[in-house]
Amino acid sequence: MRIPGLIDPHVHLREPGATHKEDFQTGTAAALAGGYTMVLAMPNTDPPLISREALAISARLAERKALCDYGIYVGGTKSNARNLPRVAARTAGLKLYLDATYGPLLLEELSDWMAHFEHWPADRPLTAHAEGKTLAAYLQLAELYQRPVHVCHVSRKEEILLIREAKRRGIPVTCEVTPHHLFLTNRDVDGLGETKARVKPDLAEPEDQQALWENLEVIDCLATDHAPHTLEEKDSPQSPPGFPGLETALPLMLTAVHQGRLTMDKLVDLTVIQPRKIFHLPEQPDTWVEIDPDWRQVLSASTQKTRCGWTPFEGHQVRGGVTKVILRGRIVFEDGEVLAQPGTGRNIRNDISTKQK
Repeated sequence: MRIPGLIDPHVHLREPGATHKEDFQTGTAAALAGGYTMVLAMPNTDPPLISREALAISARLAERKALCDYGIYVGGTKSNARNLPRVAARTAGLKLYLDATYGPLLLEELSDWMAHFEHWPADRPLTAHAEGKTLAAYLQLAELYQRPVHVCHVSRKEEILLIREAKRRGIPVTCEVTPHHLFLTNRDVDGLGETKARVKPDLAEPEDQQALWENLEVIDCLATDHAPHTLEEKDSPQSPPGFPGLETALPLMLTAVHQGRLTMDKLVDLTVIQPRKIFHLPEQPDTWVEIDPDWRQVLSASTQKTRCGWTPFEGHQVRGGVTKVILRGRIVFEDGEVLAQPGTGRNIRNDISTKQK
């Protein structure tokens, strides 16, 4: 069966600053192995991507290494709202961290949020990590400023119901959900181990998970929030939050199709059509993924391309997987082997390319 190349609007590729976990080459190799031909990389790197100069550094690295197409977000801080519009067209979008992150990206004051709403161009994607009451405030600003906003990794019943009501009232909001919030809950923490199970937003109650499935028509897209950390880091008392997810998302969702929890059309809508529309992404000509929908497999980190070396879905039995990926007419992944060369991937906002001076 052939489906379009998938788009992941939310990945952490760890470069610059943490390439022991992942880099543009290993992360995009994982993307191709998972059927993704385009990914959008988050700005919480080291240094964080909060300026034109930092974005240029990241773009140079990606241009040399990426195996699939990519975009790069810029991050909002307390002091850069007036400057960011100058680079808006060169980014995947603006990411606001309103609840949980580290360093200068965390925005705790409402006045700082408002500054970004006022200055960031209304025709460019604006996304946020916003949970609970913070989400309610974020939606209120979307209504006040009458501009589209996107909500990352919705995980709780109260949040998806709030977004449902916001949409009903005409507030221009879209949202995403992750496979780990669809397939894992806090009941899985003991099996994973407390440190390995750390993720933001936290794994929720089964009731929250059920609410996500019951409100699939409210959810606009699927995003892995691929956030690799090494096993040593995840096993430590200071375990950083995050799961790898690029290579497990499609098999998990294909299994859900077999179970009748969604249709193939809905899966393509969540992973291709809506991400392209929300984030104003270009078409990828002569690009598709060949899948075996009946392939019975057991998920294992031992076969994955991500550098981090583990998966929270170790041992999960799934039905369906990727056999071949074609990007612009060339085979870039086949039968478990990545065939693309570094630099194959293109920046979807290529005016930030190092070819420009």
